[in-house]
Order: sequence, then C-alpha cells, then structure tokens
Amino acid sequence: MTPPRVLVVEDENDIAGLIKHTLERSGDASVEVVGRGDEALRSITGRPPDLVILDLNLPVLSGDEVCRILRQKQETRQIPIIMLTARTSESDRVAGLDLGADDYVTKPFSLRELAARVRAVLRRRRASADEARQARYTGKHLIADFDAVAVTVDAKPVKLTRREFELLRFLVENRNRVLSRERNSGRDEQRHTDSKHAFDHRSQPEGGTSGWTVTPDARLRMFRLAHLDGRSD
Repeated sequence: MTPPRVLVVEDENDIAGLIKHTLERSGDASVEVVGRGDEALRSITGRPPDLVILDLNLPVLSGDEVCRILRQKQETRQIPIIMLTARTSESDRVAGLDLGADDYVTKPFSLRELAARVRAVLRRRRASADEARQARYTGKHLIADFDAVAVTVDAKPVKLTRREFELLRFLVENRNRVLSRERNSGRDEQRHTDSKHAFDHRSQPEGGTSGWTVTPDARLRMFRLAHLDGRSD
C-alpha cells in the first residue's frame, strides 16, 4: 500500500531532515520538504498532500498565512495541518488552533511523539474520508446523497419513499456481496434484508418477531436502481 504523503514546511534543514528520516524509516509516510511558505503553496496546489507539518516562522510567507490560505480554498481546506513552532505560549497555541491547525507541537519536540501525532491525524483523516464515501455514492448512472436524502439517475431526480431510500442505501453499501435474509436484533434489524426484496416494516402479534413484508413494486424499483451501474447501454 502506498504510504500517505506528508509535506514538511520547515526552513531549518537539520530539523526537516530529521522529521523526514523518522517518518520514512518507520513507514508512516513519504515526505517532501520545502523551506518557504510560497514554495509550500505551489507544492500543495500541484499535488495536495495527505498532511502538512508547518513551521510558522518561514521566509517570504509566514506559516500563519499559509494556513489561512489553505483553509480559505475549497480544494485545500480539508488537508490536515500540524503546526510545528517555537511559539510556546498558550495564546499562540490557541491562535494556531483557531486558525485551522489540527494539532500544535512546540519546539524542542520529541521525534517519536511527532510521529505518533502524525499517525493519529492521518487516522482521523482516513476515518473522515470513509464517512464521506459512505454518505455519497456516485456511479455511472446512479448518484445517491444519503445525507441530503437525494437520488438521481442519469442526472434526473428520482423520488423515493423513506423505506425505498433505506433499502437503496443498504443495497449500495452491500453491492458485490451475497446477502442472506437473516436479520440482527435491535436497531440493525431494518438493515438486514434480502438484496432482492423491498420490505415494509410491521409489528407482529405478541409472541412473534418484528419483520418485513415484501412489496413487489418497491422490490423491482430498488433492485433496478441498485444495479443500474452494472447494466449495458
């Protein structure tokens, strides 16, 4: 697996070299080093990294300005930033975090601790990326925004009932899997259904179990939507 890319923006070559050596030796990341704020912006614009380690006292363009610019642009505002600086006061730390830093490390620092902080920030980034992927599905024909509760097929909006929408989400999340009709108890019950069926929730008589009844029209509708991206034009 390709390691994440980290951009180290540090004008002290010895420090930058130690950070690069530590992160690459452990396999935590591949590291690029630049020594000026303007160089950092050019590098990020050309190829956005997975994480930026940013000194604040930089020539040409300060680290504060670099951070502010990155947070203002749509394409870079989600890139994690760890500020690495000799500014140690509480007001400096608060200002850095308020400016948009994800973490704040003061000099002198432990290389092991910095590496651990890099791993922690990258884990959070991966988790956020996974959540974003789960919230939206984009296929050749079908686009489903599960947060906005919106579905389009070939750029045309499709109106779904709540039950249809939940089933579509279940089918999309479990595409390319063989699904059984077994259902878990509790809150997951409505999520475990046969991939070829749409169901309406109903309550069973006392002594029975909560279940689903097949709705043929909904079943056909959802099955077609969920498999649109596999059809031939």
